[in-house]
Amino acid sequence: MSAKAGAKLMCPTVPLSNGRHIPILGLGTSHFGGYSHSAVVYALRECGIRHIDTAKRYGCESQLQEAIRDSGVAREELWITTKLWPDEYGYQTTKQACLESCRRLGVQNLDLYLMHWPDCRSPEKSNREMRAETWRALEELYDEGVCRAIGVSNFLIPHLEQLKEDCNVVPHVNQVEYHPFYRPQELVDYCKAEGIVFEGYCPLAKGESLTHPTIIELAKKYNRTPSQICIRWSVQARRFQ
Repeated sequence: MSAKAGAKLMCPTVPLSNGRHIPILGLGTSHFGGYSHSAVVYALRECGIRHIDTAKRYGCESQLQEAIRDSGVAREELWITTKLWPDEYGYQTTKQACLESCRRLGVQNLDLYLMHWPDCRSPEKSNREMRAETWRALEELYDEGVCRAIGVSNFLIPHLEQLKEDCNVVPHVNQVEYHPFYRPQELVDYCKAEGIVFEGYCPLAKGESLTHPTIIELAKKYNRTPSQICIRWSVQARRFQ
């Protein structure tokens, strides 16, 4: 299947509060387990994947630029998410880090830019102060069009409440670990009430789900792989969020 044919495999999307739509299924990349150029190209070209999630911390933004180029998929067809590591929190460092991520990825703007963690590691300012200062930089990047949407990752309700009090733009997304063995329903409900899209990561529970007896049994019953069962569970779970 060519990249052109792969584009016909339309992935359902989820609306954000600013009117943009994020594909419900994305390809995660990480420094854990290594990076595979051929796997990314295959996912884009053969599987119709159009949502790529990465982070500066993962160290593969430049490699993703090459994979996107080699896949033949046009930039305008893609949703690209990357994340800001706490070491670069702060107003000026955040803006510079965002532009550097864009350069490494070979793009003019990002579809979604996330604060990676709520803890800020600053000896001079409190976590709350650093989160607020960093978020103000993200708000400006959003206003300037460098980031089409902005959000956070691994934030709990107290972090989100503080951010709501300190800043102007409510995060469009909160990306948090979510799978059959970890379902923070109170956080899911809070995000829904506040207009924040709850985005789950680690749908395979870091491999734990692949050997779980119940999931293996379901995979056999429906003639699917354990991975397919878990990803389908995550997609269908959105109905109840």
